[in-house]
Amino acid sequence: MVICIDIQAAVTQRAGVGRYVRHLVEYLPNHLPGHTLQLSYFDFQGKGRPAGMPADSLHPITWCPGRLAQLAWKTIRFPPFDWFTGPADLYHFPNFTIPPLRRGRAVVTIHDLSFVRFPEFAEQRNLDYLSATLPATLRRADSIITVSRFSADELADIYPIDRSRIFPVYNGIGPQFTPQSPEAITATRQRLSLDGPYLLAVGTLEPRKNYPFLIDLFERWSGFDGQLVIAGMPGWKYEPIVRRMQTSSRTGSIRWIRFIDDHDLPALYAGASCLVMPSHYEGFGFPPLEAMACGTPVVSSNGGSLGEVLGAAALVLNTFNHDAWLDALQRACTDTTLRERLIREGRQQAARFTWDQTARMTAAAYGLSPQPGTGPNNQGSTP
Repeated sequence: MVICIDIQAAVTQRAGVGRYVRHLVEYLPNHLPGHTLQLSYFDFQGKGRPAGMPADSLHPITWCPGRLAQLAWKTIRFPPFDWFTGPADLYHFPNFTIPPLRRGRAVVTIHDLSFVRFPEFAEQRNLDYLSATLPATLRRADSIITVSRFSADELADIYPIDRSRIFPVYNGIGPQFTPQSPEAITATRQRLSLDGPYLLAVGTLEPRKNYPFLIDLFERWSGFDGQLVIAGMPGWKYEPIVRRMQTSSRTGSIRWIRFIDDHDLPALYAGASCLVMPSHYEGFGFPPLEAMACGTPVVSSNGGSLGEVLGAAALVLNTFNHDAWLDALQRACTDTTLRERLIREGRQQAARFTWDQTARMTAAAYGLSPQPGTGPNNQGSTP
């Protein structure tokens, strides 16, 4: 069987869906013996080859610009995707939508429904595009992968979908996220000019991440003699968040790191007093699990899937009451017994999420290499 995967996100996105695609295709061949993987992407100028991908599986589309194809799909729903790629038995589209397709089975990954639940947090053009295309995508899909049970439930609640077509498949946490040596933490601190203790938040600067609330907490916790470090690229409507940092009464103790090298991220997690995740909504949520894997306590909201994937291994709050959050932060940073439990149970929880498991369950969603506990009635494995 020929399985064609649209890996465009691995070329254009460093984090998020791009990360998901890169890790998925790294581990997927182990679970598809006897089948052929075709990794397709647009590369009109010959500069977009994704790093770390198996060269013999890559299928660059060089005769048409990707943006032109996207425009045609959005406006006239033509030409079919398989005109560009050639025939395959199954096509996997990992980034929310299925383009026009003449034949073959279609699998799509839906990462979240934030644009439905919180349209005020979505860029208008993305909101319009997904609102217009997702219903047709769901009708066309033979299998629908979600990255959490929460997202699977939301999908089934909002859209008229046969639940047997939905497969919750958790993302994985990379093996590089592990407790770091004191030397590695010190070296990363020096590279990033970080002195003393710090609270850490990781994620794109955008309204959904709720960073102004985090800055409010930091201002109120005058007893914390350290920094608030926010690591994330500027996203949609990031400017008010930056202004909030600049006008904070503790602006001198707030550090925004726009870009963090993948090599430094584990030590940045490991050196933090606590990872704070006040997000309004997440379809999965990489940073808190990555921090747990590195041995750092986590205080998080219950936004979206966060309560599901973090379980009892983090302090998870279902309110945005300032006093409740301050109490949780103080306990996570100063209560030795609680910290030890959060660190121990956090590492155990994070260890349950592997990319190999993601690949295995994805193969099951394809209808290949079925494994016990991965069918639609079981809704995936429990983390």
